[in-house]
Amino acid sequence: MNATAGSASLDALRQAGEANLADKVVLDVANPIDSSSGDGSVALTVANTDSLAEQIQRAFPSIRVVKALNTMNCAVMVDPGIVEGDHVVFVCGDQATAKAQAVHLLEAFGWPPQRIMDLGGLAAARGTEAALLLWLAIWRTLGTGNFNFGICRESAA
Repeated sequence: MNATAGSASLDALRQAGEANLADKVVLDVANPIDSSSGDGSVALTVANTDSLAEQIQRAFPSIRVVKALNTMNCAVMVDPGIVEGDHVVFVCGDQATAKAQAVHLLEAFGWPPQRIMDLGGLAAARGTEAALLLWLAIWRTLGTGNFNFGICRESAA
């Protein structure tokens, strides 16, 4: 699990050593946050055409990166029942077997299979990481991080 500060993730993983990470699934929950402005605002260190998850995968080609759990706080990550309703956890990665292992872990945390949404390849992490900016605005408005995103769609005809 990569739960480091996103701005330090690559360095932290380098310190762990590529040989120690080889052939492992790395569940990346980090977000590429830049809060250096000094005015309390937050930006992303990478966005639009790349993601932290993709950078990790390129830097460590022998690991299998799966992005998940980065769109909620840590309490919701491991106990989805603290938030009412049919909220979801997003999963993305390039290797199906790695995603299956990540999904198994999510289910162990209490995520029902129907609320685990596979967004496809690792490039989808660009969107989940960018969602952090919206998540922070909602957190400020609600005054708590104990919430999550749900997906509503039209009913089947």
